[in-house]
Amino acid sequence: MTERGVGEIARGAVTILYVDDEELARKYFVHAVPERDVLCAAGVDEAIAILEDPASCVGVVVSDYRMPGKMGSELLRHVEQQHPHIVRILVTAFADKGTLLDTVNGGEIFRILEKPLELHRLRETLRLALERAQERMVQRQRLTAIDETLAFLAHELNTPLAAISNFARGIERRSAGLDARVGQPDAGAQVAEAACLVRDNARYCMSVLASFVTSVRRINAAPAPGARAGASARQLIMDLLDTYPLAAPQRALIAVDVRRDFAVTAAPNCVALVLSSLLSNGLRALEGHREPKLRFTVQGGEQPQIRVSDNGPGIAPTVRERLLVDPVTMHADSGGSGWGLIFCKRIMQSFGGNIEVQSEQGRSTTIALNFPALKKE
Repeated sequence: MTERGVGEIARGAVTILYVDDEELARKYFVHAVPERDVLCAAGVDEAIAILEDPASCVGVVVSDYRMPGKMGSELLRHVEQQHPHIVRILVTAFADKGTLLDTVNGGEIFRILEKPLELHRLRETLRLALERAQERMVQRQRLTAIDETLAFLAHELNTPLAAISNFARGIERRSAGLDARVGQPDAGAQVAEAACLVRDNARYCMSVLASFVTSVRRINAAPAPGARAGASARQLIMDLLDTYPLAAPQRALIAVDVRRDFAVTAAPNCVALVLSSLLSNGLRALEGHREPKLRFTVQGGEQPQIRVSDNGPGIAPTVRERLLVDPVTMHADSGGSGWGLIFCKRIMQSFGGNIEVQSEQGRSTTIALNFPALKKE
């Protein structure tokens, strides 16, 4: 087999990109693996140009370490940052332990091969690398399918929700003067209140959907090598505040205190829904308060925790004892069912966490989300 151009690579095939400034080395590599699709580059810049071409389908990069101009380690670092799904192999003729350690520590190197390349070892290494590349390609396709499904669901749900919200706003405007037209006192105010409730609930549903989609997309993005999959506690909170339909005064009363951030690795999408539910409850509790305050506190460490606190009216002890057990609610008149905190509790328990409710009647309420203790490395 001879080296192919980008346009000649079979559609959907996993391609190997070999980077070496020596022409003889490139020819040897191509002839050593005749059954593989191989692209070659004489330097880092040429290799990056190939990687930027979507038609290249590169799944494995094999790069010489020492080359004129930019080093192979620079290329592998670029691949790690811009194309994290690609499997990376380093080739070197230099037994410089410190340099090799820096290269390995700087990015996830699948293997290191020494020059001159041993045919048997080269072929076996490429076989394993291509298997891993194929697995990553399948994973990327799954993530793409998830992303497209989310986009479809977001469109299908947002459209009717937006229509409901706009319709409710129109009803609110037209309710003025309704008392005189129907001959009933307060008829306009009642209709306006009902329309406002419909609009607020529609906007809340839209915000929950947006928050969920944002968290799924962020978490499904390829993580940096060595990093735990998930999203940070702070990022989940900031994403929520960006998507939740907060009026300017509401956003002004919310504070975020990050004492030590931590990664939410278990069910981060569901944790985002829990945070959305707690924010909604807190805002309801603060309605009509003279100086409302709501605070998210992130506390990492061996026992990670997110606390949501408000200075609202608090919860009566008899109600607090039942909140996490029975569907009790203090907002039945506005559609509350009492299942919110039970739902939050079940999500936290599903991955080994728990939820605590602390409240001082007439002064404050704090909901603490306790995450599983982090194992020390």
